[in-house]
Amino acid sequence: MTDLSCLPPLREVIAEHKLSARKTFGQNFLLDENLTDRIARLAGPLKGYDILEIGPGPGGLTRSLVRAGARKVLCVEIDKRFVPALQPLTSIASVEIVHADALKWNPLGQLNPPIKIVSNLPFNSATPLFAHWLESVDWPPFWTSLTLMFQQETAERILADIGSKSYGRLSVLAQWRTQARLALRVPAAAFVPKPKVNACVIQVRWQEESPDRTNPYILRQITKAAFGQRRKMVRTSLKSLGPDIDSSLKATGIPPDSRPETITVAQFCQLARQLQREREGS
Repeated sequence: MTDLSCLPPLREVIAEHKLSARKTFGQNFLLDENLTDRIARLAGPLKGYDILEIGPGPGGLTRSLVRAGARKVLCVEIDKRFVPALQPLTSIASVEIVHADALKWNPLGQLNPPIKIVSNLPFNSATPLFAHWLESVDWPPFWTSLTLMFQQETAERILADIGSKSYGRLSVLAQWRTQARLALRVPAAAFVPKPKVNACVIQVRWQEESPDRTNPYILRQITKAAFGQRRKMVRTSLKSLGPDIDSSLKATGIPPDSRPETITVAQFCQLARQLQREREGS
């Protein structure tokens, strides 16, 4: 185990570098190392894995990932203020820091399989990052598992069952070709500064069965249109996707007067494949 005893406490790091959380980056820090150690254990085993961490902030979870035996931790931090605070880790552990926007940067050139993603995600970018990792055209993905912190409301949407108020685009994406579970509930009081809502750690693994041939781009179009107007019947919310959307819906067994929250993940995928066939003229 890498000895991190030479590092100052996180609160001293924050004070020394005059750091503060910024709402523009959706920052809320976890300074309780018992909690970050627990998250690292939930993501385990980490020995023999490269870890991608988005938004490390002052490095609390980063330290825990190192202690848990990660082969390498690649930290992607959009806020350059935190780079000097994280730098001491690079001299005593296999930690690399990249100042970049994770939504616009490809990590694959700096990571070796197998790879896990473990992050206390910035709240304002958590949803687009999660969707990006699930909508990959290449499948299986480059990661073997995701262990991610979300606001409780977002976590509920990821895990929601059909017919519930929380069931939506994230539910479909998460349940399409992965298995997601609630791993840990984290109270708002655990963060600095304290947010207005509680948080949850969600763990996601991709399913082992044969790959689904649904086109991610078309599925994204469908779910975005459907749940963007969730109070409307799908014949109305999806009319921009095809010249005769009623026929496309009927071909997949979806009544055109359905509401999106009543449509199963399998039906959304069937509709995506039907639209692709129509667009290809077959």
